[in-house]
Amino acid sequence: MTCTIVVGGQWGDEGKGKIISYLCKKDNPSIIARGGVGPNAGHTVEVDGEKYGIRMVPTGFPNVNAKLAVGAGVLTDPEVLIKEIKMLEKFNVGERILVDYRCGIIEEVHKELDKSNEHLSKEIGSTGTGCGPANVDRAMRTLKQGKDVESISKYLGDVSEAVNEALESGDNVLIEGTQGSLLSLFYGSYPYVTSKDTNAASFAADVGIGPTKIDEVVAVFKSYPTRVGEGPFPTEMSLQEAENLGVVEYGTVTGRRRRVGYFDHELAKKVCRLNGATQIAITCLDKYDSDCYGITDYEKLSEKGKAFIKEVEEKVGVKVTLISTGPKLEQTIDVRNE
Repeated sequence: MTCTIVVGGQWGDEGKGKIISYLCKKDNPSIIARGGVGPNAGHTVEVDGEKYGIRMVPTGFPNVNAKLAVGAGVLTDPEVLIKEIKMLEKFNVGERILVDYRCGIIEEVHKELDKSNEHLSKEIGSTGTGCGPANVDRAMRTLKQGKDVESISKYLGDVSEAVNEALESGDNVLIEGTQGSLLSLFYGSYPYVTSKDTNAASFAADVGIGPTKIDEVVAVFKSYPTRVGEGPFPTEMSLQEAENLGVVEYGTVTGRRRRVGYFDHELAKKVCRLNGATQIAITCLDKYDSDCYGITDYEKLSEKGKAFIKEVEEKVGVKVTLISTGPKLEQTIDVRNE
């Protein structure tokens, strides 16, 4: 039995979707549970050449043997949830998903306020999905819960009970964290952050398990970190530099162009401490060095690619166990058992 949490090591957009999908296929967890804020975080998953942009359903949906769970700590937009369940019908998501009956519900008024509030929309760069205003209502104890919404009633249940029972039965469990550590309301670049904490301890609480149940924490870092929205970015490069490097990306939720920077080892070290990271996953190594594209054997990586990995391990102090060298699941180097 292993309980693993996957957490974003930067400002989101680290490629967690690919890492989560890989772990789901490789480790075959019985439950894949989503923690985090809510539908303001988008993950892109590629299955058989087709891309899916999702904001509510856990990223591990391609593993058709696993139950998919949305924890009580996650804000839920019923409209988005139902739309994604229909979109993913061929994966039988509707029969496998379990949404905690205590989750907070985002309503239209929250989305309208998110978009019309100048501080949120202009100064902070909010996604406009209603999460911040909904969390305000949750703190005031006026927010609706899942059990109050008829349209999603058939998907509701007790996620904490399901996850704990799976662990007690000796099953593997994977907890998907959304956003990134540097967007944490507590530890991020306040006020340019999201509306709650986005670190491993909070993700455990979101799905209803205690800290002693966690075995592994995988912190995901992209070779060239990116950020959508406003806020500090110490190693940010110019748009021209990013274009010259071929690193041009857009946010899954907002469609906004992502800001790009160079890898920041000091920040990565702080993030690993915050999360108690036991492993690091590096994504987009092929963007750092195109000669690494598609490589699945560590020894066959270019010297430049190996040097990058070695520098991360030395300066951050955590072993790199997963390396993504392309968008496909099989374009992954896995040295966890070496």
